[in-house]
Amino acid sequence: MDDTRRSKLKFRAWRRGFRELDLLMGSFADQSLESMSQDGLDEFERLLDVPDWEIFAWLVGQEPVPDKHKGPVLDQLIGFRYAPRGG
Repeated sequence: MDDTRRSKLKFRAWRRGFRELDLLMGSFADQSLESMSQDGLDEFERLLDVPDWEIFAWLVGQEPVPDKHKGPVLDQLIGFRYAPRGG
């Protein structure tokens, strides 16, 4: 069940709606979901439900993160640095 859930979360992370967020969230999911706890997966899934422009503003520091969305996975995602493959 966990593998199926992780696969679905990765799919959603790579298909957010605009390329910059796809690259950030998809790459983060590829690197992080395998080692994530159930609580972490739950938090990541909740983040996937946040509107694109809202979460993107948090990730690039344009807007503060509302308290209800703060958590360790979002902290990791904010600190994540996308690096293109093969570059």
